[in-house]
Amino acid sequence: MTDLDSIFTDVPPDHRSGIVAVVGRPNAGKSTLINRILGHKIAAVSPKPQTTRKRQLGILTDEQAQILFTDTPGLHLPRHRLGEYMVRNAETAFRDADLILVILDVSDAPDAADRHIAETVARLRGQTPVFLALNKIDTVTRPLLDARLEEHAALIAHERAFPISALEGTGVPELVHAIREKMPLGPRYYPAEDLTEANMRFIAAEIIREKVMINTEKEIPYSVAVEIESFQEKTPSLSVISAVIYVERESQKGIIVGAGGSMIKRIGTEARTELEQLFEVKIHLTLRVKVLKDWRSDEKLMKRLGYRIQDND
Repeated sequence: MTDLDSIFTDVPPDHRSGIVAVVGRPNAGKSTLINRILGHKIAAVSPKPQTTRKRQLGILTDEQAQILFTDTPGLHLPRHRLGEYMVRNAETAFRDADLILVILDVSDAPDAADRHIAETVARLRGQTPVFLALNKIDTVTRPLLDARLEEHAALIAHERAFPISALEGTGVPELVHAIREKMPLGPRYYPAEDLTEANMRFIAAEIIREKVMINTEKEIPYSVAVEIESFQEKTPSLSVISAVIYVERESQKGIIVGAGGSMIKRIGTEARTELEQLFEVKIHLTLRVKVLKDWRSDEKLMKRLGYRIQDND
C-alpha cells in the first residue's frame, strides 16, 4: 500500500461518509452555515439573495466520518436563463444525496417562497431523509421565536429539526453531530486536509463577485459575473491575479468603477485582503470592468462564463 492509498483507506471500520444536499430559499444562510461548519470560508456570502450560482462542495473530515456538503443555489422561480440554470443546479443536488438539509429562515413568517421550497423538496426527495435547520434564531425573541419555529417546521415532513444561528454558531455542533450519525458506512473520498474541490481560480472569482454585490447594494444585484483571466503563483509567497467583472449595461459599469475609480478600488482592496487571508500569500490583484450585454439571457455567453444550462451533473 502506498502513502497515497493510506490517505483514503486508513480509517476505522465504522467510518461514515456521505453527501448532504444543502437547500433552501435564496439568502436563507446556506453558504454561511457551510462556512461555519468547515471553520473556513469556501462560499461567497452577502446579504443579497442568489449569491450562490453553482453547486459548491464543502468537505468536513474527522476521525469518524467524511461529510460532503453541497451548497446549492437558492431555489426560486426563475426569471431568465441564469435563473433556470441555478434552479436546475439546486434540484439535481437531490439526486445522489444521502441526506437533504433544508435551511429555513425563521426571522420572518413562512411565505410563498418557503412553500415553494417545501413543494420542491416533497417532489424530489424520494426516500431521502430530511433534516431542517431553522436558521437565524438570533434575530427573533421569545415568545415569537417559538411560534416561528413551529410554523416553519410544519412546512416540510422531516426526521429532525434544529434551531440554529449559522452566523453565531448556536446549535451548529448539535446539527453536525446528528448529520454524522445519519451518514452511511463508507470510505474517505478526499484527503483529510481538503475543504473543497473548487480550485483557487473559482474561489477568487467568487470572492470578487461577493465584494461587488456587497458594495453596490441594490444597484448591481445579480447582473455581475467574474472571470479570472490569469492566476499566476509567481513565488511561494506571491500570486498575481487578473480578473474581469462583467455587467449587462454601460450604466452598471459606471457604478462599479465609481467616481474617479473609487468603487473599483474599494472592491479590489476588500477582495485582495480576503484572498491574502484565505490563501496565506501576498496577492497582486488587477480588476477591469466590461459590458457583456444581456449575458444572463444568452446561453452562449452563459457557457463562456461557466454556466451550462444543459448540465445535469
